[in-house]
Amino acid sequence: MSAGASSHLAICVPTLNAGALWRTWLERVAPLLGDATLYVVDSSSTDETAELARRAGAQVRVIERAAFGHGKTRDEMLYLMHEDIAVFLTQDALPVDAQAMQQLVAAFDDPSVGAAFGRQLSQADASHIAAHARRFNYPAHSYTASNADIPRLGIKTAFLSNSFAAYRRQALIDAGGFPHGTILSEDMIAGARLLQYGWRLTYCAEACVYHSHNYTLGEEAKRYFDIGVLHGREAWLLARLGKPEGEGARFVRSEAKYLVQRAPWRLPEAALRTLLKYAGYRLGRAERLMPAWLKPRLSMHRGYWR
Repeated sequence: MSAGASSHLAICVPTLNAGALWRTWLERVAPLLGDATLYVVDSSSTDETAELARRAGAQVRVIERAAFGHGKTRDEMLYLMHEDIAVFLTQDALPVDAQAMQQLVAAFDDPSVGAAFGRQLSQADASHIAAHARRFNYPAHSYTASNADIPRLGIKTAFLSNSFAAYRRQALIDAGGFPHGTILSEDMIAGARLLQYGWRLTYCAEACVYHSHNYTLGEEAKRYFDIGVLHGREAWLLARLGKPEGEGARFVRSEAKYLVQRAPWRLPEAALRTLLKYAGYRLGRAERLMPAWLKPRLSMHRGYWR
């Protein structure tokens, strides 16, 4: 597919009470559409999210809030559309410029690429800790990964983010689509499935969105509890790609160096976060031994446990 073939492009976003930022999101994305179709699946928002999307020309489908699933809903979106390339964004990821979409989709000029994802830049209000996380996970250089890179990149080989990612639709469907019933990381699972089918994954550093989170200490622990749950329940990921500890250690070293240079007073907090993340992750790996009432209290995605 050519980057200019926008008639073969779908832009997909799941929404829930997108709030004041949603108007800006629609204004920012509208010039990028061209002949592309914007699909919105809204989880019964109580604000104007769905109506504003309709006014912007989106095809809107409203679902019950309890019916939403990170993988399930996106998988259903694949079957709502007929376009060749599906770009997924989240409602809080703002494209930096008018070229962001074109630069991301240009990755599919290479017929071996099954998915591509863009760079996430920290927002203006991002803390030093949040800013480092974006710099670490979304570097300034592009790369393409395949099965041959697993010994070198490990679990990072399948890294993708549906905050700003694009997929060759039929390739993803043939590989099994997005997983249903997973607590998070439906994007990485989709990436791993594409790798299994011989596709390559591209990171496009030139295609940028603003997207970051200032997680509290508690939110960080809960997020890593959920990652532990994922790795426990999707054990094939680690068996195929390798354990995450090496990447985690590299992150800690990078974060310490970054904070020493820019915000040394945040080092004690960063050390505490590391402990909480590790504790949350280990608890998540052991969640099958826990009583059912406890798991939602430790989890960021409480709806998963319904």
